[in-house]
Amino acid sequence: MPLQTTKMTNHRWVICFMLFLATMVNYMDRQVLSLTWKDFIAPEFGWNDDTYALITGCFAIVYAISMLFVGRLIDTVGTRRGYFFSIALWTTAAVMHALCGIATSGILAGKWLVDFEGAREALYDAGAVGISISTVSVYLFLLCRILLAVGEAGNFPSAIKCTAEFFPKKDRAYATSIFNNGASVGALIAPATIPILARKFGWEMAFIAVGAWGYLWMLLWIITYRKPEHSKHTNQAELSYICQDTEIQDIPQQQQGKKTKAGKRLGMLQCLKYRQTWYIILGKFMTDGVWWFYLFWTPSYLSDTYGYYTDSPAGILLIIVLYLITMLSVMGGYLPTYFVNKYAMHPYDARMKSLLIFALIPLAGFFIHPAGRFSPLVSVILIGMIGAAHQSWSANIFSAIGDFFPKDMIATVTGIGGFAGGLSSFIVTYASGTFISFAKAQGEAFAFLGVADKQGAYMAIFCCLSVPYIIGWGIMKTLVPQYSIVNYPCNYSGRFAVLIL
Repeated sequence: MPLQTTKMTNHRWVICFMLFLATMVNYMDRQVLSLTWKDFIAPEFGWNDDTYALITGCFAIVYAISMLFVGRLIDTVGTRRGYFFSIALWTTAAVMHALCGIATSGILAGKWLVDFEGAREALYDAGAVGISISTVSVYLFLLCRILLAVGEAGNFPSAIKCTAEFFPKKDRAYATSIFNNGASVGALIAPATIPILARKFGWEMAFIAVGAWGYLWMLLWIITYRKPEHSKHTNQAELSYICQDTEIQDIPQQQQGKKTKAGKRLGMLQCLKYRQTWYIILGKFMTDGVWWFYLFWTPSYLSDTYGYYTDSPAGILLIIVLYLITMLSVMGGYLPTYFVNKYAMHPYDARMKSLLIFALIPLAGFFIHPAGRFSPLVSVILIGMIGAAHQSWSANIFSAIGDFFPKDMIATVTGIGGFAGGLSSFIVTYASGTFISFAKAQGEAFAFLGVADKQGAYMAIFCCLSVPYIIGWGIMKTLVPQYSIVNYPCNYSGRFAVLIL
């Protein structure tokens, strides 16, 4: 039982730090491939842009589909076990990438018990070259990416649910922005370490060295996490602060006194009857593809356009600058609070005003490629600003789930939103790779706004990805013009979901 003391403990921030670390590891594991494929893996296995687009696209679609079911599963088994098994799966999958070279040699050359260098030699000694190496390696990497996607799909449903367990509503956006910033920190550390590891020890070691951190996190999680009411690190003062939003506040005034059946949760299809669910779906679908494009394709853009390879000092520095700027997103969770405190705005109005600001910043995408004429650094700064805006946008969308829905639905709705975001990411990343390959094949015959070849394709993509936020904001404001908590029973017709679909 929690100890009774006069001074409030701060164990909730320890938990927030654990969520931050998990998100950081999540994005580092995801980034290893994007930082090694162009300069290390592609020359070895004969990959091209289409190959990379296929692998990243499959990762995105599997991630999206998994979110639907993983969120529901986490609501069922609880945060502690759900988070543990999620990171166990994705950590193991991340390390498995390192074995793809050996496995390829084993399949094609029949030599399994060899080291990394021996695996490469075995392939060529056996005459297994060209399309055979490329095809087999792609399938093996796809298997690893699928397992990685299923595991990583549990990160945000678990983290958002955990935030709702340990923070009152007024603090959730800020806490979410802090742990969500782990994505930026992970993406910041990755380019400073992964290309160097790949160059010095081989790309296989990069996957092993980064992936292994997940096992340490699992140990810390088992030691650290208990629900606040059962944690020995949470005293009564902190527990009272966490629970300041009583359960009765989660139910509309007209429904107080009417309880649903114990243990009964709404199914995914039932969730689609609520406008608040579609608010989350559209907020994620319209924008997540933008973030994933910049996450996966910025290193390739810098290499293709300016010749800054991922392991070059200039390439590493530019990526570091990019993600240093995205770390400004930690202020995104505080901005609604600022509007409430400064102008006495309603929290929902403050959130929507903040989201509008974040939606306007990505319009800078129109100038990314033209700005490179002055310096690649200017282009990187603009991409960083868009990344910071996205992470701020995402933190507020995620925290809105806890505002709209009761705690036993949070992971489920997060999973639904994650599916929409993952679907968007699949469409954007796969279509981008195909489009870039098409432009390269056309050469000077392809041009967009006076920019030819692959650079013209990047220019077109940057422009297209500049407007989804402002469109998404308008749709979200139309769906939920004023703040309203999910109502029991649902007062919206299922026709609404059918019309949207």
